Amino acid sequence: MQLAKEPSFRQSVDIMFNRAASLVELPPGLKEKIRVCNATYTVRFGVRLRGELHTFTGYRSVHSEHMEPVKGGIRYATSVNQDEVEALAALMTYKCALVETPFGGSKGGLCIDPTEWDAHELELITRRFAYELTKRDLINPAQNVPAPDMGTGEREMAWIADQYRRMNTTDINASACVTGKPTHAGGIQGRTEATGRGVQYALQEFFRHPEDVRTAGLDGGLGGKRVIVQGLGNVGYHAALFLSEEDGALITGVIERDGAVVNESGLNIAALRLHMAETGGVRGFEGATFVERGSEVLEYSCDILIPAALEGVINMQNAEHIRAPLIIEAANGPVTAGADDILRKRGCVIVPDMFANAGGVTVSYFEWVKNLSHIRFGRMQRRQEEARHMLIVDELDRLSKSHDLEWTLGKDFRTKYLRGAGELELVRSGLDDTMRGAYQAMREVWHTRQDVPDLRTAAYLVSIERVALSYQSKGL
Repeated sequence: MQLAKEPSFRQSVDIMFNRAASLVELPPGLKEKIRVCNATYTVRFGVRLRGELHTFTGYRSVHSEHMEPVKGGIRYATSVNQDEVEALAALMTYKCALVETPFGGSKGGLCIDPTEWDAHELELITRRFAYELTKRDLINPAQNVPAPDMGTGEREMAWIADQYRRMNTTDINASACVTGKPTHAGGIQGRTEATGRGVQYALQEFFRHPEDVRTAGLDGGLGGKRVIVQGLGNVGYHAALFLSEEDGALITGVIERDGAVVNESGLNIAALRLHMAETGGVRGFEGATFVERGSEVLEYSCDILIPAALEGVINMQNAEHIRAPLIIEAANGPVTAGADDILRKRGCVIVPDMFANAGGVTVSYFEWVKNLSHIRFGRMQRRQEEARHMLIVDELDRLSKSHDLEWTLGKDFRTKYLRGAGELELVRSGLDDTMRGAYQAMREVWHTRQDVPDLRTAAYLVSIERVALSYQSKGL
């Protein structure tokens, strides 16, 4: 018997798009306009390092300009190629539409192993890449705004922002050319944790709806739920940390490059992260069983599976063996289109990537707005909020004394109530509200349309309709 061919990442995105688009009534040609990638720029540049000239290949893809600027991360990895970048750019379009951030979709990548170069060499490479993109308006606060992705972080974003500023010395909004910067360089509090925090908020919202929880064959809340996380990078680490420390979930397995560690009583995520920083992997972590072939742990029994690393880790080869009733896609495209079909038929509920990992672009939006407004969130109203709250506390104290009541406000309550919201609190509040609103939009389609079998199709439908409205308002 001949096995069905596994679709590529780009093909998977198109298959999932087409499945949803077939359920939408749109003018002829508009579906194709939404689906196709508008442009991809390939750059090959040289940098003199270690006494010789090295040539690097990078990409910046613009999927949709129904809204501008377009938005999307830049990743550094040896696996970077045009198809991958275009697939990621398409997902960014749908993701931004779903969570209602006013961006089109874009993505960038540099085919490089960042561990092979020291910090100074990486800076030279990054600045040259930024130069090549900036001079073609592929980095610009009004046209194309990158962000961190796999292999990049605050450091690289600061280098890119500085390079743009050097080339555009009179642009007052230069800081908004890129997001994910350090807080001391125009960044925003809560950005580093944003994608992982968004995964937490997505699960919290899912578990607020008992009907949806029952669909996944589960009950109750997040407390005590057994969770396996694949990839303990920035996203997986923060998602696992918040779910275990704040929601009472048990992280029973963590899968990394060198293998996996499991403990049915729950892993200490902070301690595991420290161990990884010291040793370079999960092997040897005390209080857990090491599994040499980490991918096997994807098939272990758990309540929630969180793939938080690369695309395609759940595919047609292992989908039949996945035992988790609920999968939340913290990574981009971790479940292939073929695996998605298999899992759906088995009753597995998948919270799709375009929603689940949208925390990063949401908080990037907040940072972009902050940079354009040139003022941090909370600066104008925080002390005024505290003063108004103090009026209430003082009045309650006065009433208790005047009526000889034997009660006082608790010290902990007083401290928490009197503190006005700062930037971090406002960012978390905005992210939580965004994730709730996006889930409810998906959920309404999922539960009201008989022809929508799952959350992924619902997410695509919401996104496609919103992008279509934007294009139609432009006269297309």
